[in-house]
Amino acid sequence: MSARILLSHQKIEIILNRLSSQLIERFDDFKNVVLVGLQPRGIHLLDRLVNLLEVEYGIKQVTYGKLDITFFRDDFRRSDKTLSPSASEMEITIEGKSVVIIDDVLYTGRSIRAALTALDYYGRPKDIQLLVLIDRRFSRDLPIQPDYTGAQVDALEGDKVRVQWKQLANEDTVFIEKR
Repeated sequence: MSARILLSHQKIEIILNRLSSQLIERFDDFKNVVLVGLQPRGIHLLDRLVNLLEVEYGIKQVTYGKLDITFFRDDFRRSDKTLSPSASEMEITIEGKSVVIIDDVLYTGRSIRAALTALDYYGRPKDIQLLVLIDRRFSRDLPIQPDYTGAQVDALEGDKVRVQWKQLANEDTVFIEKR
């Protein structure tokens, strides 16, 4: 496989600031908003956005949670390997609140469908929106579209779009691995 960089660290910083600004424009004070990062990869995007909102933009006490969707996926019984879910950190209720699901890459839409099902256990939200760093459009199995998009990528079937966060690697990078 050959890899090609799609987004550099600098471009990712610009995108994160734009996404944060769009959230502020939409929600203003965040009193009735819950940001929910999907385990395992969406939580890194969540952490970065929460940090920007609180530190750079002065939003007080952003409410957020981290949701594991492993056993809500429609394919979790189709593998022979043992699944190891991540811990959900959802010590909150979403009853009557606006929820923003946050994930790094939107591909088929199946993870988001699983997240919608999992969120039922935490209350009935006022509304649910979707924020993704990368939208792999033209790849959907389900009719799910993001409300907030960092960048759109057209990738061929079999190509992998990977997001590396500086918390786990040297720097933020989005790259595509071609088959």
